[in-house]
Amino acid sequence: MNEPRDAAPNTAAEAGLKRGTSAYRRGTIALLAAALASFNAMYCTQALMPVLTEDLLITPAQAALTISATTGVLAFSILPASILSERFGRGRVIITSALAATLIGLLLPFAPRLEWLVAGRALQGLTLAGVPATAMAWLAQEVRGRDLPHAMGLYVAGNTIGGLLGRLIPAGVLQFADWRVALGVGMCFAFACAVLIAVILPKERRFTPKKLRLGNEVSTMVRQWADPRLASLFLVALIFMGAFVSLYNFLGFRLTDTFGLPDSLAGAIFVLYLFGTVASARSGHAVVARGRGKTMLLGAALVIISLPPMLINNLWVTLIGVGLFTYGFFTVHSVASGWVGALAPLSRGEASGMYLTCYYLGSSVVGYASGHVLHTFGWTGMTVWIGLIVALGCALVGYLAFRESRTGTASHRATAALLETGETPGE
Repeated sequence: MNEPRDAAPNTAAEAGLKRGTSAYRRGTIALLAAALASFNAMYCTQALMPVLTEDLLITPAQAALTISATTGVLAFSILPASILSERFGRGRVIITSALAATLIGLLLPFAPRLEWLVAGRALQGLTLAGVPATAMAWLAQEVRGRDLPHAMGLYVAGNTIGGLLGRLIPAGVLQFADWRVALGVGMCFAFACAVLIAVILPKERRFTPKKLRLGNEVSTMVRQWADPRLASLFLVALIFMGAFVSLYNFLGFRLTDTFGLPDSLAGAIFVLYLFGTVASARSGHAVVARGRGKTMLLGAALVIISLPPMLINNLWVTLIGVGLFTYGFFTVHSVASGWVGALAPLSRGEASGMYLTCYYLGSSVVGYASGHVLHTFGWTGMTVWIGLIVALGCALVGYLAFRESRTGTASHRATAALLETGETPGE
């Protein structure tokens, strides 16, 4: 007699969701939808920034607040959301977070002034935190070990596609309507994804509530910052993400002002974001071949090399530079995020949460500061500013590579073992 495709609840609780079952399909599709909803909501105004400056009569730095407000509040909300999910359940946090953030997003097109728009975006950041804080933990908890890499791959792909659609949908609508309609269409798509999550996400079968002990969480974070390698990785996240968001925040101004592209076509630049998808997919194998430190150094070098072409007043040369920058950034980020988990096996959740906190804090603070640099010194000044920031990041990456080189081949063997068991070090 053939076994049923969906195992009994007690069996599923022991083994986790299996690939090929309806529960596994519902879980992975729901988490894919969570990625699409959250990253659409997170970056929904980035492609609209040049139009916002014209319509609301504001500076590029003020327009950047519509991104920085979201990622800044998000940065400080990730750790609390992660802790709360340990008590109340990750699935519940994911659904509540996605629905609340996208419902707020549906109100954003009605904001009468910049202040209201920024306040709404900040509130979105607060409510969004539950998805990036808990989505991977939900998968690791509920999915069978051998099927986890496939599920994680779908979620990471959803992050990339969600970020891309969050920029392309509003940019495409700008061809036919104003920024309010464009923002509304993007948020309708995100809300539909959030509803899908609420409908199909399977109930957690392997979740055990934990008592919240604030003192233990704080002491864990202090210990992590005391580790120079973890501290360096946290700062690498802040620096490189800050540089990456700065470039994409203000690239639209360069394309419209210098090269004369219409706003809708300038928004298509975010297709280059797909270079990040390729870089993320290849990073794990590069780590096995070269080691984490050398792979990150290669990514950082690509970021540095990409900056001079962006100073040349040629559209195609600029696009090549942006593509190299994107590939290099995602190489660094993919390896660094995986390295954090490897260095903190007993407190992986807290370490990953701190990494994401620094990651989005860099997006908020550096992204906003770069707007003032652009306004004061122009595109050349901002490119030099990004170069100085990345140089500091390269020094940290160099330190990490040096520390790794002192461990010899042991690190290589450990990484290879991770890949053989289905864990991707680059994720």
